[in-house]
Amino acid sequence: MMEYKGYKAIVSFDHSAGVFHGEVTDTRDVITFEGCSVEQLRTEFAFSIDDYLAACAERGREPDKPFSGKIPLKVPPRVHRAAAAAAKSEGKTLSAWLAERVEQAVAQAP
Repeated sequence: MMEYKGYKAIVSFDHSAGVFHGEVTDTRDVITFEGCSVEQLRTEFAFSIDDYLAACAERGREPDKPFSGKIPLKVPPRVHRAAAAAAKSEGKTLSAWLAERVEQAVAQAP
């Protein structure tokens, strides 16, 4: 995993071409880059993000921001109370308990 200006990317290596391929993972926009060495890969990643941000600015478009990990959530008070009680019974904070439940739901999603 690589990170630059809050954007994260995953990297794979194409053995037959001898090239690293990178892709930014936490935006809806497609941002990719490649390099033949780790140093070149880092340079190209930074260039791709800077180029993306500049292109958005030129178009007057707000760039897609990386996900913050915060999810605003409103539930009925009875659900809030029940979730807080369930979290407490497991010795967890409500935030940790909810994060665990969301991870479980995502893992089971098709």
